[in-house]
Amino acid sequence: MVEVVERKHPQHALQNSGLHPVLQRIYAARGVRENAELELSLKHLLPWYDMAGIQQAVDYLLPVVTEQRSLLIVGDFDVDGATSTAVAIRALRMLGATRLDYLVPNRFDFGYGLTPELVAVAVERRPDLILTVDNGIAAVAGVAAANAAGIPVVVTDHHLPGGELPAAAAIVNPNQHGCRFASKAACGCTVVFYVMLALRARLQEMGYFRTEAPNLAVLLDLVALATVADVVPLDRNNRILVEQGLRRIRAGRAVVGIPALLQVAGRNAARAVSTDFGFVVGPRLNAAGRLDDMSIGIECLLTDDPLLALEMATQLDEFNRDRRGIEAAMSADAERFLKGWQQQNLPTGLCLFHPEWHQGVIGILASRIKEKVHRPVIAFASGDRDELKGSARSIAGLHMRDALDLVDKRYPGLMRKFGGHAMAAGMTLNPGCFEPFRAAFDEVCRELLNADQLQQRIEVDGELTADDMALELAEQLRWAGPWGQGFPEPVFVGEFRIVQQKLVGERHLKMVLEPLGSGRVFDAIWFNIDPSVWPRPEIQQARMVFQLEINEFRGRQSVQLLIRQLPDF
Repeated sequence: MVEVVERKHPQHALQNSGLHPVLQRIYAARGVRENAELELSLKHLLPWYDMAGIQQAVDYLLPVVTEQRSLLIVGDFDVDGATSTAVAIRALRMLGATRLDYLVPNRFDFGYGLTPELVAVAVERRPDLILTVDNGIAAVAGVAAANAAGIPVVVTDHHLPGGELPAAAAIVNPNQHGCRFASKAACGCTVVFYVMLALRARLQEMGYFRTEAPNLAVLLDLVALATVADVVPLDRNNRILVEQGLRRIRAGRAVVGIPALLQVAGRNAARAVSTDFGFVVGPRLNAAGRLDDMSIGIECLLTDDPLLALEMATQLDEFNRDRRGIEAAMSADAERFLKGWQQQNLPTGLCLFHPEWHQGVIGILASRIKEKVHRPVIAFASGDRDELKGSARSIAGLHMRDALDLVDKRYPGLMRKFGGHAMAAGMTLNPGCFEPFRAAFDEVCRELLNADQLQQRIEVDGELTADDMALELAEQLRWAGPWGQGFPEPVFVGEFRIVQQKLVGERHLKMVLEPLGSGRVFDAIWFNIDPSVWPRPEIQQARMVFQLEINEFRGRQSVQLLIRQLPDF
């Protein structure tokens, strides 16, 4: 069963703020102590000059603008990589550069990042400089290959450094040792955006612009998308970036690719919120990198032609539909594996492999299984030369990259390479190493996690009265974000009488609920239930975890409870 825990909050915080009492406790539980912290204007952004290595990066990028040197941007095949590439190209064009090109490794041919094999492709394009975005901090061999070819490399990245740094011309990464930049949660797109701010500042100092310097804030819709889609914690700096980007989208000033992606998903850009990045735009962009090539996603973000953007967004939507079908089949395989274990006998660190699984979808599969069993999960697919490609997802209490590093130190030779974050990572296993790696990973996880950390919990923001379940509060909650990792969307708990329940579509349960003793009823929806279990007419009362939302139908708005969990079932 799932344990429901109410988020703690200081009772005195924000009492004189003028906010709705429910909003007061929501913000207080997320560490907000005064109204000033909710001010998300650009003037509160952290300064670019605190980033280590940024001046050296500008030294190398300056001739790309002033002397029209050629630049090759090497990105990544996820949303952060695609937006980072688009931000770099758009910003440099605004600053006056003309000889720009980009190269994104196809995950099936080259794998992740600036590898020596990718450098060989880059050399054919004869760039004067390589700029990595959202990768490069682990590219020791790749940077060495570029140096040997006489091409300097500027690395911009946010991933955690390993024991050895690449011999790059400059490294900009807030997580490198000695960097004073306070937001260690910056995504890759934010890092390159800050580099572009520094480059513009240098050009201004030189008197380069004959008129007013370009306003790079026009790129914040891309930065906002990357920040949410890459699931980095929303500290205050990131919340400013996301809020400012959302305001541009809602005002109709976004790059045309973003509203096009919202349109194909049936969403209204004028009412866009941060969750639309994570659940609507992000998956469609990611689908290109998972199933095909991320170039179409990048081009969708680079074009200024609305019709072309819509055409590419439609193709990305089709990729996403294909991805869902592949994921469903893989999830069915994984469920069969899980049935082979009793829940109490599951490994602490769970490794799953099927020879027919798709490399591009194992990350999503690992995430889905992790949510189901609440323990670290690595899903593997077949790679080249009998290697296995793995994608890992973790839970609170286990730093995934550190855990893999410990496995590698104890059992060298199992992994050919690995890298990542606290909550997600990727790795390549050498041939024949799955079983010993599975045992080693479980051993490390058993040491690092205790039984309490393996207890699945859902944090809630307390209960709501029937009077609170009103359009006014639902509307305030919608715009009170941006919500995301580390600043979660509000969820509540309550006891309800189930007045009606019926299946709609194939996997959605529509209900009419009465908060106990209130005499009032509310519509509710629970998406993606197990139709072999629900509806259950014999269940007439239940404790439910839910979100307060607004349902819009034919121009009419009404309160709807979005059910997230029935913890006792």
